[in-house]
Amino acid sequence: MKIALGGDHAGFEYKKALIEVLEAQGIETKDFGPYSTDSVDYPDYVHPVAESVLANEYDLGVLICGSANGVAITANKHAGIRAAICWLPELAELARGHNNANIVCIPARFVSLEDAKEITQRFITAPFEGGRHANRVNKIDCV
Repeated sequence: MKIALGGDHAGFEYKKALIEVLEAQGIETKDFGPYSTDSVDYPDYVHPVAESVLANEYDLGVLICGSANGVAITANKHAGIRAAICWLPELAELARGHNNANIVCIPARFVSLEDAKEITQRFITAPFEGGRHANRVNKIDCV
């Protein structure tokens, strides 16, 4: 499995920690930035993550910012991206299982690091259930 990660300055520390956890599991990661806690414009990092997931260079994406709203809004501008804001592990599992989300967006200012780790773990391991959910997911993108 290959995971693309990005976000903004508020998510920098969590992103570093998540990369360590993922790589310890043998998962290949790519850090699209930012690379410090200096203030940045999150779209500069979100668009490359979304594009890499769309191009199938990475299986899934993880975006982390203060509220997760900005990164989710930006990622969801890409047709084919289904970015879900998740603040509980159960939501991450449902986002994959029911919505076939391909990017999880974590609000670093509202969840603990341990929760962020569990959210990420549940997101990357939950399978898409398909069936009736596939019919709905197939109606998401605007042409």
